Amino acid sequence: MSAMSQAEAILTARHLNKTYSQRSGRFGFGHSQIKALDDVSVSLHAGSTLAVVGESGSGKSTLARCLLQLQPLDSGEVLFQGRDLAALPASELRAERRHIQMVFQDPFASLNPRMKVGDIVGEGLLIHQLGDAIEQRQKVLQMLKRVGLTEADMQKYPHEFSGGQRQRIGIARALVLEPKVVVCDEPVSALDVSIQAQILLLLKELQQEMHLSYIFISHDLRVVRHIADEVVVMHQGKIVEQGKVDDIYAAPTQEYTRNLLNSIPGRKAMAVATH
Repeated sequence: MSAMSQAEAILTARHLNKTYSQRSGRFGFGHSQIKALDDVSVSLHAGSTLAVVGESGSGKSTLARCLLQLQPLDSGEVLFQGRDLAALPASELRAERRHIQMVFQDPFASLNPRMKVGDIVGEGLLIHQLGDAIEQRQKVLQMLKRVGLTEADMQKYPHEFSGGQRQRIGIARALVLEPKVVVCDEPVSALDVSIQAQILLLLKELQQEMHLSYIFISHDLRVVRHIADEVVVMHQGKIVEQGKVDDIYAAPTQEYTRNLLNSIPGRKAMAVATH
C-alpha cells in the first residue's frame, strides 16, 4: 500500500449518534431508548480494510446501515471523498451510492429467488443507466467469471447454487458497478469454515485488482485477522478499542476485546499466558 493511500481517508464518519425507541414494561406500554451508536467516529483509508467487530447488539450493523445512508442518523456526518452524504440532494446521493456498495450477510435471503442470476447482477447497471443492453450483459458476464461462475449460470436461479456460490453472486452484484467502497456485513458468517476461507481470499484478490476499500463487519476476530488492516471494537454502541489488526490481536488493552479473542478456539491459553 502506498504512503498516499495510507494517509488519504476515502470515507469518514464523525460523531455518529443513533437511538432507537422500543416498547418496555410488563404490558409494553412504556418506552425505552437504546443507544445504537454513541458518538462513533471512524475513518477508512483508500485501498485498505477497516474491520468493525463486536457481539450481536454492539451497534456494528447499525453503523453499516448509517454509513450507506440506509438509515437516518440522529446526529453526525458521513463524508465520502470529502462530501457529506446526508447533505446531498436525493439525485446526487443516488449517484454517489453507486460508489458505495454492500455485500450482505445471508446469501440465501439477499438474492431475489424469482430473478435469474444475470438479472440480479445486472440490476444496478440498469438502475444507474450504465451502458446499453449489450455492454451491460458483457459487464455482468465478466464479473461472474471473475468470481468463479460461468456464462451458463446467468440463466439459473439462486436456489440452484450452494451458499458459497450465492455469496459469490452477491459479491458480483456489488462489484459490477465498480464501486470505491464496499461494506461487507458479516459476509462469511453463514458459510462453512472451508468456504469462508475461499470467499475471504476472493475478496482480498478483488480488492487488489479493483483498488477497493472495505468496511468489514464481523463478530469473529479470527476471520478479521485474515483480511483487515485496522480494527474497531464496538460494545453497546461505543467504540471501546481501535488500532492495527496485529496490535489488537497481540496485545488488546480492553477486557471486552480480550473476551472476544478468548472466544476463538485455541486462543484462550495463549491469551491467559500473555496477560
